[in-house]
Amino acid sequence: MNPLLADPGEFAALLQRFFAERLLQQKNASPRTIAAYRDTFRLLFGYAQRERNKPPAGLALCDFDASLILGFLAHLETERQNTVRTRNARLAAVRAFAHYVALQCPPALHLAQQILAIPMKRFEKALLGFLSREEIQALLAAPDTTTWHGRRDRVMLALLYNSGARVSELIGIRVADVTLAATSSLRLHGKGRKQRTVPLWQETAHAIRQWLNYANLRPEQPIVPTRNGTPMTRTNVAERLAMAVAIAAEHCPQLQGRRISPHTLRHTTAMHLLQAGVDITVIALWLGHENPLTTHAYIEADLAMKERALATIALPQTRRARYHPSDALLEFLESL
Repeated sequence: MNPLLADPGEFAALLQRFFAERLLQQKNASPRTIAAYRDTFRLLFGYAQRERNKPPAGLALCDFDASLILGFLAHLETERQNTVRTRNARLAAVRAFAHYVALQCPPALHLAQQILAIPMKRFEKALLGFLSREEIQALLAAPDTTTWHGRRDRVMLALLYNSGARVSELIGIRVADVTLAATSSLRLHGKGRKQRTVPLWQETAHAIRQWLNYANLRPEQPIVPTRNGTPMTRTNVAERLAMAVAIAAEHCPQLQGRRISPHTLRHTTAMHLLQAGVDITVIALWLGHENPLTTHAYIEADLAMKERALATIALPQTRRARYHPSDALLEFLESL
C-alpha cells in the first residue's frame, strides 16, 4: 500500500484544501453550499468513528472507500430516516471531494473511482401539495396578534405566502430589503447568490408597517427575528408554522392531519398565481427558478386546470359521464 493512503495527515490536508481552495477560492461557492458540504462530512465522520472506531483526525485515505460511503448512505436512510433527496445531496458532496482526491492524489485514484461509481438513487416524485384559499386565509389569521410572537408570526406567514420565498430566503430578509412605498416590494437573496424582487400586496405591506412600528427594528436586523433579535432558524420557522396550523385547524377542519411545511406555502403561492391566470414564465421569475421547466410541476398538480382543458375539446353535444363497470367481474378488475 502506498504510504500516503495510510497517512491521516494527507487525508486531513486534502479535505482542508478541498474546502479552502477548491470550494472557497476556485469555485467561490456560496455560504449555503459550504454549510451543506460541511454538515455532510460532520455526519460522515461521526458514522466513521462509530463503524471504524477512529476519530476524524485518525482517518486516512484508505478508510475513505466505497464500503464506508455505502454504509453511510444506508445509515442516513434507515437510522436518520432521511429522504432519498437528502441521501442524494449528501452523496453529491462526497463525490465532489472524491473527484478532487482523484486529481490531487493519484495513488488514491482507484478509491475515488469506486466512490464516483456509486449512483444517485431514483425516487418517486409526488404531486405538489398546496393549500386552498380558504385554508391559507385560516392559516394567516391563526397567530394571536396581541402577543409579540403572534405579531411576528403573522408577518412571517404573510411574507411566505406573498413572496413564495424558500425558508432560507425568509430568514435572510433584513428590514432594509423591504421597500414600503406606493409600490411596495421585497428583495430576496436566493440560491447561488441570485437576487430577485417581488411585489408586496397592500395587505402584506400594511402588516409589515405595523410590525416595524411595533418592534422598532433597525435596517440591518432580520425582519422576522427571534425575541433576542437574532435570525430565526429553519426549525424555528417550522415549529411556529406547525403551531399556526394547529390553531387554524380548529376553524378549518381540512387542515387536520395535513403535513404542512414552509415549502407548502411556496407551492401554494405558485398554484394560486397559476389559477389566477399568471403566465408560467412570470411565476418562474417570482419563485426564482433558474429553469422555467421546474415550474411546470405546478401545472401537473392542478386538476381543475386539466378539467377545464378537457372541457374545451369535448364535443358540445356529447354528454360526458364516468364509466361504470357493467358486471361484478369487470368491477373486480377495475378495483385492482
